[in-house]
Amino acid sequence: MKTFDLNGSPRTELGKKATKACRAADNVPCVLYGGEENINFYATTSDLRKLIYTPDVYVVNLTIGKQTKKAVLKELQFHPVTDALLHIDFLEVNDKKPVEVEIPVKLIGLAEGVKAGGKLSLEMRKLKVKGIYTDIPENIVLDVTNLGLGKKIQVADINIDKLQLMNAKNAVVAQVKLTRAARGAAAAEA
Repeated sequence: MKTFDLNGSPRTELGKKATKACRAADNVPCVLYGGEENINFYATTSDLRKLIYTPDVYVVNLTIGKQTKKAVLKELQFHPVTDALLHIDFLEVNDKKPVEVEIPVKLIGLAEGVKAGGKLSLEMRKLKVKGIYTDIPENIVLDVTNLGLGKKIQVADINIDKLQLMNAKNAVVAQVKLTRAARGAAAAEA
């Protein structure tokens, strides 16, 4: 996975009033879970922009005061109307404890079904995986070259070394759908 460096400042005051003041100063309240203790801190919105508005998954090198920790994004909270970032939860990672993260899916190759007039459809843009953070790839690459008309790739068909897929086994990741033109051509042949 890619790495991202983020500097945060510890929050001494907690509660509604302190959180509102933090957001008014263009900062985002954050919490780091998973370690010996939870650490409350804040980071500037401009520093977080490149971490949040991207499909990539990062291991975040957090510097909070004098402490340095490794973490992954666990949860983001946005305002329901203005879509402003309200809060971030980070999960501390280490080499012993597995974590669950969502990894983007990337399709490669030209499917046989597309050559025959079908349409390739990516049903799941991300898959949830569980494993040690050093074993997690940047994305999951699926070769769709042998995918025929009406065929699909399910979660059960995917194997990744040292990782466990957490999605339902029968969930469809990618498929080649029949188009009206392909159905018409099949009916004309019959």
